Amino acid sequence: MTVATPRPAVAGPEPAGVDNRLVVGGTPLTWRTLPTPTLSDPAAVLAHSAGHALAAARQHAVHGTELLLSTASRVDATMRAELLDAGFTVTELDDDGVRPSAPARPRTAEPGRLWLLTSGSTGRPKRVGHTLDTLTTVRADQPDRTWLCPYAPGTYAWWQVVTLSLTQPGQHLVVVEPDELDDWPAVAAAHGVDAASGTPTFWRRTLYRDAAALARVPLRQLTLGGEPVDQAILDQLRDVFPAARISWIYASSEVGASIVVHDGRAGFPVEWLDRETPGRPTLSVHDDELVVTSPYHGAGLAGPVRTGDRVQVVDGRVLITGRLDSDEINVGGSKVSAGVVRGVLTGHPGVAWARVTGRRAPVLGRMVVADVVLTPPDGPADPADRSTTGVPDEAALVRWCADRLPEHAVPRRIRVLTEIPVKETLKSDV
Repeated sequence: MTVATPRPAVAGPEPAGVDNRLVVGGTPLTWRTLPTPTLSDPAAVLAHSAGHALAAARQHAVHGTELLLSTASRVDATMRAELLDAGFTVTELDDDGVRPSAPARPRTAEPGRLWLLTSGSTGRPKRVGHTLDTLTTVRADQPDRTWLCPYAPGTYAWWQVVTLSLTQPGQHLVVVEPDELDDWPAVAAAHGVDAASGTPTFWRRTLYRDAAALARVPLRQLTLGGEPVDQAILDQLRDVFPAARISWIYASSEVGASIVVHDGRAGFPVEWLDRETPGRPTLSVHDDELVVTSPYHGAGLAGPVRTGDRVQVVDGRVLITGRLDSDEINVGGSKVSAGVVRGVLTGHPGVAWARVTGRRAPVLGRMVVADVVLTPPDGPADPADRSTTGVPDEAALVRWCADRLPEHAVPRRIRVLTEIPVKETLKSDV
């Protein structure tokens, strides 16, 4: 075993995107001029701002420091102890500088290794090993873009946007801090953002809060991922940006970016299943679960990986409806997909967001219930639709569902919320 030692601030080759523009906290920089910290190796960096996270990413790209990067809020006391025990120097990185805590069991670093913390949707977050190469899935030349990055630092989605800017000239980056998220369209418009990636919840919140401000951002590329993507949100974004390319991506820390769809439709063509193409993921379905064999998988994974995501084939499209452990609701022996019910609710022109769950009930065992956030009267819905449906109440939404779902799948309780809930990962609990 060896004791972790600091690396110098700058040495070695710079990444290909080193002269791409960055906007951090409203300040224009480049990757080249971004201040870079000195880190022990291996390091678990807890970044207190987006700028500090970018600095740690560049440090890794130059030096190959073994790095786990996260926001401080995602690492609780138990996780911190686990990281120290695993040989990481846990390093707080903020405006006060670099504040390291020495590992409990120092070890030799693994050069070039990047670690991601999973979202913890199936329990406590776990570490998944990658490299910059396995995280860099966009390799073809791209048109010049200025990307918005709203994601929490260190997440898989964050690394997807960051590696694009690090490795490709002409891919500029505007990062927003959590306290800027509600007003990100103004930040984006001010700095010429023409491409943005976010979860469906991120896009729904933006449409809900100020669709007019969103429309003023000159977006040519919109990307969705991280959650099930339904037709309603794709159609709403198409209404606002009729000339833009709208894509959705299925990706995870375990299998990387595995599905990319550009045709404006939810799901992917059923013909993609079991199609083997060198260098590309192979998709299959076993017992209603998406299984991916990917060249971008995390360390220690190989061959078919069961994703834990439930799928349904509808009209020639393979729809990802949600997690297996939470999507299926058993109502009196009949199976209900929470994702399918959610899609019906969000298909109503008066619904901006929905969450569907099961609740204990006498006789049936479980019944379907839902939370919704209603679209503002001047929101993105088609005025012709709103003139006929109005602002829906619970009874109207139940009738809407009853016309489109089997009787056992119709929500029995619908609660109206006043704001779309969102976690640090930009996801809702759906």
